[in-house]
Amino acid sequence: MIGDLGAEDATALAGLVARGEVTPTELLDAALAAVEARNPALNAVVLMQEGVARQAIADGLPPGPFRGVPFLIKDLGIEAKDFPSHNGSRLLANTVYRGDSSIFTRIKATGVVTFGRTTSPEGGIGAATEAAVYGGPTRSPWSPEHTSGGSSGGAGAAVAAGIVAMAHGSDGGGSVRIPASSCGLFGFKPTRARLPDGPYAGEGWAGMAIDGFLTRSVRDTAVMLDACEGADLGAPYFAPPLGQGHAAAISCPPRRLRVAIPEVAEAVRAAGQLLESLGHHVTPARPMADVPRMMRAWTDIVAVGTALGIRHALKGRPLTEDLVEGVGRGAVAHAETLHPTRYLAAVGDIHAFGRQMARFFEPESGGGPDILLTATLAEPPARVGRFAHTTTDYVAYRTGPEGIFAYSPFCALFNASGQPAASLPLGWSKDGLPIGVHLAAAFGQDETLIALCAEVERAAPWGGKRAPMAV
Repeated sequence: MIGDLGAEDATALAGLVARGEVTPTELLDAALAAVEARNPALNAVVLMQEGVARQAIADGLPPGPFRGVPFLIKDLGIEAKDFPSHNGSRLLANTVYRGDSSIFTRIKATGVVTFGRTTSPEGGIGAATEAAVYGGPTRSPWSPEHTSGGSSGGAGAAVAAGIVAMAHGSDGGGSVRIPASSCGLFGFKPTRARLPDGPYAGEGWAGMAIDGFLTRSVRDTAVMLDACEGADLGAPYFAPPLGQGHAAAISCPPRRLRVAIPEVAEAVRAAGQLLESLGHHVTPARPMADVPRMMRAWTDIVAVGTALGIRHALKGRPLTEDLVEGVGRGAVAHAETLHPTRYLAAVGDIHAFGRQMARFFEPESGGGPDILLTATLAEPPARVGRFAHTTTDYVAYRTGPEGIFAYSPFCALFNASGQPAASLPLGWSKDGLPIGVHLAAAFGQDETLIALCAEVERAAPWGGKRAPMAV
């Protein structure tokens, strides 16, 4: 039975533990064996703390919904005192935290057994995970020549490879949804401030970044979101309150929805046809929002945030290529060209974009849709090396004709607007690589969105589709 656990989602594994059919120690042993067998080809799991995990089991796990399930946290932006971090950077290698972040405290309360971290690109900027601090790129379990995505690329690879059933990630421009699309997983970005950022940070990237999870099933994400949801003490802002919660919302389909669909690829059209067959009303439409202005603002805000983090970590040392990769150095250089007032102007542009998107989804002002359906990425997963951090042209890396925004033109829109969005593994390329289909809802409508995701999952199950490395 242990050898088949890689096919189960986290809810099913927790059920096995609850019924006494398997122990948390046996699950941890299976996960560690999977790391040993598969991680050399992936380079996804790093900084393992087996002793911490075994001690947690020995001390008694909390009676949460995922008691005994092995778990991994992203090596970026989540403080955990028992889990040192490289943060994707040689400059920040072996950082030790004095305490746990609020979200990790909530994650631990679900009963998961955290035993390590997953790779991320330096600064979380990229759509691929190829940080120098890990000694090489993180590869897809579907095809080692292709990227697992970024910035939560290690999390996506670890889940798709069957090492763990779910893993923590974060999303500041698609960093949960891009790996979900690249690895054939479910990835959900909640409404801005739905999950806590504190106590060590007030917000990430002017509120555009938020934590999330890479999972095989909608139900795993729903239950984990409920466990982690809500502002922490002193949060600068918080999301509109939920009604019944994510897990309750997926127990039945949502009301029949108005779905806007752009003229794009076959996988999106097929998803539109599936939604129509379920009784939803699907119509071609696109938001009249200033996307280029938003992306300029996003690029400047992230550059300033990256420069702040790098300058703080340097502690007066020179900015050299042995400490910081090319894109990070380019971000610092770009930030230094900006006028001192530009940051607040860029935040204003982001807020204006959010209002434009809100009007598009507002039914009272013009019969707007409930859901916007697109692809997650503009093409199948990129090959390893395409988005390496070697260039110092940070702006071109993001917004140039061959840049990340051209590759991923949909995800960052909803980080800027703060709206909930999700990637569902509904399409496949002719080469057998996963293609994510992207659904987004109005601000605060997380329950409607995740209920629709669950309905689609029931109508077109993806759980049986596994990466070759996971079988």
